[in-house]
Amino acid sequence: MNQPAISQSSRKKRAIVSILLFLVIAILGLAYVKWIPYYGKSMTAFTTHSIGDSILGTPDEIKSFSWHTASAYALIYFQSVWKAAVLGIVLGSLIQVLIPANWLMRVLGKTSFGSTAVAGLSSLPGMMCTCCAAPVAVGLRKKNVSVGASLAFWLGNPLLNPATLIFMTFVLSWKFTLMRVVFGILLTFGVSYMANRFVPQQDKVDVERIMKSVEEEDKGPFLSRWMRAIGGMVIYIVPAYILSVLLMGAAQGLLFPHVGEASGHALLLILLFALGGMLFVIPTAAEIPIIQSMMAFGLGGGPAGALLITLPAVSLPSLLLVAKSFPAKVLWFVSISVTLVGVVSGLIGMWLL
Repeated sequence: MNQPAISQSSRKKRAIVSILLFLVIAILGLAYVKWIPYYGKSMTAFTTHSIGDSILGTPDEIKSFSWHTASAYALIYFQSVWKAAVLGIVLGSLIQVLIPANWLMRVLGKTSFGSTAVAGLSSLPGMMCTCCAAPVAVGLRKKNVSVGASLAFWLGNPLLNPATLIFMTFVLSWKFTLMRVVFGILLTFGVSYMANRFVPQQDKVDVERIMKSVEEEDKGPFLSRWMRAIGGMVIYIVPAYILSVLLMGAAQGLLFPHVGEASGHALLLILLFALGGMLFVIPTAAEIPIIQSMMAFGLGGGPAGALLITLPAVSLPSLLLVAKSFPAKVLWFVSISVTLVGVVSGLIGMWLL
């Protein structure tokens, strides 16, 4: 008589333990990779009004499309992000084996604005760049989290990163921070929620069937399930990540041409920098020294405003990393939206920045 109740109670306890274990790993990992280093970096930004040199170098340097340019940029980039990238893969795989599928489906599996909002707010402590947050978004999608919620978590990490906003205020100005918050909220919550419209809606029967099938997959030894999850991510993510970063490193001279003060406010330049920023890949908060350096060499507020949004939001490498987890039309919608919002940010930046 009591066997079902005991079994249900046991499953509930295991679920609570699994969630707590995931939270402990996430907190310790983020504290080591993000929170503690960023505290020191915020003090540096406050006292020196700088967080380091631009990862692109000085804007007057001519960067040819070559293997040397590609490898040099990739080396600097991966030295900056490898810890966060490893953490992203670990967390993305652990989501698949530790977080109960039925809990995720109830909280983040809906196409409602509520699920999108919860996921977007949950991204704030992550503080990851778009590529490092991508494996977590992939893990969420593998657990059938809705498109809107997964996108909100993915976009919210780089766009609404609290540490980046603090750095930005000290290094650039509160005007940049205000624009970043406004357009970051628009993309994280608005565009992500609208992306649900590009995916067929699931009825109650579909959700119940998915939950049952995922629960069946959750059975088995933890270690073997985790090895399958992390192995599947590494096999696809790592090669695509390395090759696409090399490509972006080689193309940096084409995406960000040298500009002087005379052309700094050109409307065409805003469009070009919005598109280039959307495609290019950078570490967390690297847009700040990039913008600071370019403006020192004469870049106008318009193109700077475009880069403010498009550089951190997405990139060609991060789009490739999540390509198997989202429908192509969703990723096209996100890419176009980021570029257009970047253009609007640039137009506002022409008179505000």
